[in-house]
Parts: sequence; structure tokens; C-alpha cells
Amino acid sequence: MSLKQALLVINRKSRSGQTDLSAGLDLLKDRGLTVKEAVVDQPESIPELIRQHREKVDRIIVAGGDGTLNAAAEAMIEIGLPLGILPIGTANDLARTLGIPTELPEACAVIAEGYTHAIDVGWVNGVYYFNVAHIGLGVRVTHQLSAEVKARWGILGYLHGIFKAFQENRAFRAHITFDNRHRRTKSIEIAIGNGRHYGGGMTIAEEATIYDHQLYLYSLKPLSLWKLITLAPALRSGRYAGQDGVELLKAQEITIRTRKPMSIDTDGELRTHTPAHFRVIPAALSVYVTEPYANHA
Repeated sequence: MSLKQALLVINRKSRSGQTDLSAGLDLLKDRGLTVKEAVVDQPESIPELIRQHREKVDRIIVAGGDGTLNAAAEAMIEIGLPLGILPIGTANDLARTLGIPTELPEACAVIAEGYTHAIDVGWVNGVYYFNVAHIGLGVRVTHQLSAEVKARWGILGYLHGIFKAFQENRAFRAHITFDNRHRRTKSIEIAIGNGRHYGGGMTIAEEATIYDHQLYLYSLKPLSLWKLITLAPALRSGRYAGQDGVELLKAQEITIRTRKPMSIDTDGELRTHTPAHFRVIPAALSVYVTEPYANHA
């Protein structure tokens, strides 16, 4: 297809959803791209909107945060068109993983240059996600992060949410199956990452990428608030060597069972619960990236 036409989906309820996009759109138009804008207030309307344009455009551009991109994932995989990202959310972890600038003219320039890379997508119980899924502490953090908190505090809201959630959190036991192996663990938090970054720049594992066809799981053992604070640098960098409070594994498929059903958060949205079957879908979606990222990946 040589239409050079794009559907731009704008989530006005993202943290910076009222941002003026005109400078970036002018750049795209100067590069010969016709852009049709569609403003949404409810992410639930995004999949059908994308499907309606599958034969009318040759790319989809999403302006929003990780939750907005998550809402678009299933339809994007289905229609097979490349995805352009304009990061106007709170954490923008998928953009961070892919090296996409947060400045809108620069992000539009990435789309205009036309370099793409196929990325993996995570899947749990029929739900797609890009960055990370949480069981335990991360779910409680999501409960703490209201739209008002995100709008007022941005990334700092995550830190506030973590400390509030820790006060309410309880340890749980989980049975983890991966690569025909079994592990029983007592945990306050299990995270299963598909990409590299989550939670405003934390790293799921030092070696993780969003194109290595692997899921990375870490489990935090029951620990004190002070110990959690001392683990912060490791959680930020994904370097867990010598940290006795963390268990780390990687696999292409992971099953997690808990005694009672527990909620699962995927990229900031409560979407499913345990028992949970996770898998990675390799090279599921083509995304516009910078030339250095495309050449390095």
C-alpha cells in the first residue's frame, strides 16, 4: 500500500492529552503524509476505531500513554499495520524502551523517517500487553494511581503509590511453572515483563529487550520497607545479582497459580486474575523507531 495516510488516535484523557500536536502534525504533512485525527475519551473505543480504518490508511499513530497503547494492541496485531507512538502519558515506558523521544516534533520525525522494527508482545489469559504485568504490590500501586494523582504528580505519583501500597500489602504464595519446571514461592510482588521498562523507567531485567522473544519474571520476597528502599537501585537498573530479596527467571511461557484468585495489572490496567497463563508473541507488531534503534536491534 502506498497511500501515505495515517489515522491519528488521540486520547485526550492521557496526562498531557490536551497538548498541542500541531507542530508535529505539520512536520508529518510536510513529509507527504495525510493525517486523519480521531479524538477519544474512552480507550475502550480504540480497537473498533482502528479496525474501521484498516483498509483506509497505511499506518496508525497513537497519542497517549501506555494504557492507551495497551488498548490498541489487539486491533493493531489483527490488522498488521505499523504503529507510530506519540508519548503523551505519565510513564511512557514503551516509548522509553524503544528510544522514542518524548518531545512531540521529534516523535513525529521518527514516524516520518519511516524506520520500523518488529517487537514482541506479552499475552496473559487472552489480554495483550507491552511492558509488564503485576501480581501483588504492583496491583495495589495501580489502585493508588487515580487520574487525578497522575495529572497532578506525574512520575512522582508512582513513588507515592508504592509507599501507600506497601502499607496495605500482604504476602502470598504462588506456584510458578516455566519450561517444564516448577517453583513455589512466597512473595509480595511478582512482575512478568515483556519489554524493558515499566513504572516510569524501572527495568524488568538488565538484559531484557522487547525483541528477544522472552518473558522476564521477578518475585520480591516478603521484606521490610527499609529493605524495599535499599532494593530501589536494583529495581531501577534491573541488576539483581547478590540481592537475596529477589528471585529472577525467564521463559517464553509461564503459568502462575495462587490459592485464591488475585488481580493482574497489565501496563497500569486491571485486566485479569490468577490462575494465569503468560506467553510471549514474537515479532507481533511493527513499530516506528529511530534509525539507530532499528539498526541496533
